[in-house]
Amino acid sequence: MARALTWSCCRWCLTEDEKTAARIDQEISKILLEQKKRDRGELKLLLLGPGRVMAAQVEFFRFQVVTRHSCTPLPGPAGPMWPRTDIPSYPQRPPGGACEHLSQEDRKSFRPLVYQNIFVSMRAMIEAMDRLQIPYSRPESEHHADLVMSQDPYKVTTFEKRFAVAVQRLWSDAGIRACYERRREFHLLDSAVYYLSNLERITEEGYIPTAQDVLRSRMPTTGINEYCFSVQKTNLRIVDVGGQKSERKKWIHCFENVIALIYLASLSEYDQCLEENNRENRMKESLALFGTILELPWFKSTSVILFLNKTDILEEKIPTSHLATYFPSFQGPKQDAEAAKRFILDMYIGMYAGCVDGADGSRKGPRSRRLFSHYTCATDTQNIRKVFKDVRDSVLARYLDEINLL
Repeated sequence: MARALTWSCCRWCLTEDEKTAARIDQEISKILLEQKKRDRGELKLLLLGPGRVMAAQVEFFRFQVVTRHSCTPLPGPAGPMWPRTDIPSYPQRPPGGACEHLSQEDRKSFRPLVYQNIFVSMRAMIEAMDRLQIPYSRPESEHHADLVMSQDPYKVTTFEKRFAVAVQRLWSDAGIRACYERRREFHLLDSAVYYLSNLERITEEGYIPTAQDVLRSRMPTTGINEYCFSVQKTNLRIVDVGGQKSERKKWIHCFENVIALIYLASLSEYDQCLEENNRENRMKESLALFGTILELPWFKSTSVILFLNKTDILEEKIPTSHLATYFPSFQGPKQDAEAAKRFILDMYIGMYAGCVDGADGSRKGPRSRRLFSHYTCATDTQNIRKVFKDVRDSVLARYLDEINLL
């Protein structure tokens, strides 16, 4: 800054290059000053969770709070970790859960993403058929499977008739249906059955996605994603780093000034295994990650907002997949979604309590840390609106309490 002032006083003796450098220096100083002022009036929340969960669950933030969306590189051991450049550009959803108010042109822009979700889902089942050694019920299904596998799902922009026929025939194959029933043994998009059940409509010529089609679409997430909004003249910024798994401990300390952590977990993964290790339970991995994050020294006094998502999928699978099979300590009634939800919440609360209290009963962290929990269903916009209003109120109340305004 001093350099810039000196240059401005002696501009007549500067070369053109030096004048340009001085102007750039002043512009940078101005930007940094404005950023500092902005940061003083902004509350930051950090969004975390298992990577595969984040890719799906973070979608409801796109409906509720997005006013600006950006990707930022993270420094890593081998230089900047830039977002992937081979992923196509996807449309951005509107704020406020306003999918039902999207124009026809806006909904049309989601058509390639819906097609890609269908291809990703069918490819996942075709690959699982081989791994699980499930035979097709019809000989021609092998040909249809080869055709689907020949297509790069992320390059799909149209749904050619030959592919539409192949996917429809495969979905009606008894072997594929048997594979779908074993979906807890491999990774499959939650929206798979919805799209595959609506294939005839979706593959029609001139198809325009409905609001529900848009809501259920899933897109790849990379880099750091930010969601900014204002509550009672206070700016809130949600920073999503859920997709950044590598070397987490090397960069996560950069977010130690956040007002709260938001942790996203899935209620429906109690009976599912990790994609990379079919011996490890996904919910147990999520619980372990939750505990690891709570123990990080930079967040010892940071309050936590826990979202237990996918209540709808839990209710769908609990009648046939018993929680006690995977968590023997569950003593509640079978086929009871409410009892299952409460048990899962209690496991997270127990993990939180264990990180706050030592084995001897002493406090491991400051008393100021609190846990807020919410059940969510990302496809139910009314539920998400209410939950997010509660979150905004609790975050703001917590902040005002900390600065002695409450």
